[in-house]
Amino acid sequence: MNWEDGDLRSALRSWLRGAERVVVAGIGSPLRRDDYIGVKIVKDLENLRALPRDRILLIECGTVPENFTKTIGNFKPTHILLIDAALLNLPPGSTRLIKPDEIGGIAVSTHTLPLNILCRYLTEVTNAKIALLGVQPKDISLGEGMSEELTKTAARLERLIMDILSML
Repeated sequence: MNWEDGDLRSALRSWLRGAERVVVAGIGSPLRRDDYIGVKIVKDLENLRALPRDRILLIECGTVPENFTKTIGNFKPTHILLIDAALLNLPPGSTRLIKPDEIGGIAVSTHTLPLNILCRYLTEVTNAKIALLGVQPKDISLGEGMSEELTKTAARLERLIMDILSML
């Protein structure tokens, strides 16, 4: 399902209901063009510095999100939002909020450990609610710089996520 901003906003708000401590983890490689979107969003959110850092942890995971499981566990989150490029068979820039049990059927970018296994582990360690914000890439070939479509999507998602998280 391709979500318009209002639908995604509603889905994220519903998913975050009752959130006390939230981890937002950006996943992707700067060397695979649009695959970088998750890291770019988190990096840009970090630069805004307007989020309550005692309740929200932003992590740039790159291609190895499994390296951050201890940091995530120590934060004791109630919710973990992973952001990554995902092959959704939708137009570039389309987004979906994906539950962990749906991740196994979706091809996701360039990391070594499959995200469904990472989600299972994080659920066991933290008992947090977990979701993947998947974004359909246009180009994940080798190279730097995101496509125009994904650059626009990143800016839109940054504003949306910032708005929602600032209300926690």
